[in-house]
Amino acid sequence: MADELFFKPIAELGALLETKAVSSVELTRAVIARTKAVDGRVRAFNSYDEADAIAQAAASDVRRAAGQARGPLEGIPIGLKDVISVAGQPLTASSKMLANFVSPYDATVTAKLKGAGAVIWGRLNCDEFAMGSSTENSAFGPTVNPWDLTRVPGGSSGGSSAALAAGEAIATLGSDTGGSIRQPAALCGVVGLKPTYGLVSRYGLIAFASSLDQIGPFARTVEDAAIMLEAIAGHDPLDSTSFKADVPDYRAEAKRHQGPWRLGIPKEYFGAGLDPEVNAAVERAIAFYRAQGCEIKEVSLPHTQYCLDTYYIIATAEASSNLARYDGIRYGHRSKEAKDAVDIYFKSRAEGFGPEVKRRIILGTYVLSSGYYDAFYLRAQKVRTLIRQDFLNAYREVDALLTPTSPVPAFKLGEKSDPLALYLCDIYTIGVNLAGLPALSVPCGFTAGGLPIGLQLIGQPFAEANLLAMARVYEQAHDWRLKHPVLP
Repeated sequence: MADELFFKPIAELGALLETKAVSSVELTRAVIARTKAVDGRVRAFNSYDEADAIAQAAASDVRRAAGQARGPLEGIPIGLKDVISVAGQPLTASSKMLANFVSPYDATVTAKLKGAGAVIWGRLNCDEFAMGSSTENSAFGPTVNPWDLTRVPGGSSGGSSAALAAGEAIATLGSDTGGSIRQPAALCGVVGLKPTYGLVSRYGLIAFASSLDQIGPFARTVEDAAIMLEAIAGHDPLDSTSFKADVPDYRAEAKRHQGPWRLGIPKEYFGAGLDPEVNAAVERAIAFYRAQGCEIKEVSLPHTQYCLDTYYIIATAEASSNLARYDGIRYGHRSKEAKDAVDIYFKSRAEGFGPEVKRRIILGTYVLSSGYYDAFYLRAQKVRTLIRQDFLNAYREVDALLTPTSPVPAFKLGEKSDPLALYLCDIYTIGVNLAGLPALSVPCGFTAGGLPIGLQLIGQPFAEANLLAMARVYEQAHDWRLKHPVLP
């Protein structure tokens, strides 16, 4: 059984652990063995501590034997994107700037997973400081897509999606600033959920753009995503943007709600640039919901055309501010060539940051500079309000929106060398972050070449339970979740 365990969902593994048909140590060893067998090709991990994972699993088995199991995540190996703090483990953000940094404390989500009995397993690769759409910007080398090792897994949480798809973890966490959970989930054929802004604490997350960042789960099934979300959601006094919202039993709620729902199709999301195979798969998914009795209605999000510009002003401005702390003095990379304090600052940042991070810092500093703040940053914030209002207006007529997650399937490594071409990969996801809404990507088919395609469902604020229910109805009627990449 051990060689099959790493592809099983949390819900099924929980039953096996409960009946003692398998132990957490056996499960963790199976995941470790799988990682050792395939990660040399996938390159999803920046680091992992095998002995620590086994020790956590053994402690879980002791708790279970004593009747002290802490819930459905007890004994389950969960991987974390390398921007989420784990006490005593490396925290690099896939950057030379933090290459030797070890986190002194746990992020709130990490503490919650530990409290739920999960086995914290490894540090997953990403675009440097979560800035990218392909996981090619990592200082430690790119992660590849398990479905085709010549292609990208998406980004910035590409390590999280690839590790899950390849069987190197049972579930993972990532962060989503402009699509960095949903887009790689779509490209790797797994479920990815970006919660409502404020539902999940950001304490202990390395900040990219503080008003956009949100931690969320990658999972094999919608039910697993519900289990993960319940474990990490909830108010946190350590995060000033954390919202005091009730955390329901998402797993039960997703099963209880069966629809039919009123579903909107944003006309702006089905135009030029959408791959024909992606379009066809999403249209089939829309037809499925219509056949289930759902009311399908075309809606308009008229300010969609400004999303990309607005996002890359606000996100880079906040990145410029957040990354100012990496100065080579307090912590992080310090240049050995520096001769004085000013030299330390300039040379350490020049050596520590990669090209994409530098590009965004420069752009963000420019839009915040004297004489340009009103013309760019302030105006972008005003447009952001209009973008959010577009969604809220649509929700007067529909319960949720259906769209493609990514305009294209996984593309070849190095294919999109033009930064703008990469930025356009998030065209269907960034509006959700600007509006602070929840959204989920669920597999909805494959291209003729065998590459996964994702369907995005965009929900109303704090309506994750409804969103999970909608996705589950679709998932249960299809077998996409049962397909796994074959790694030679």
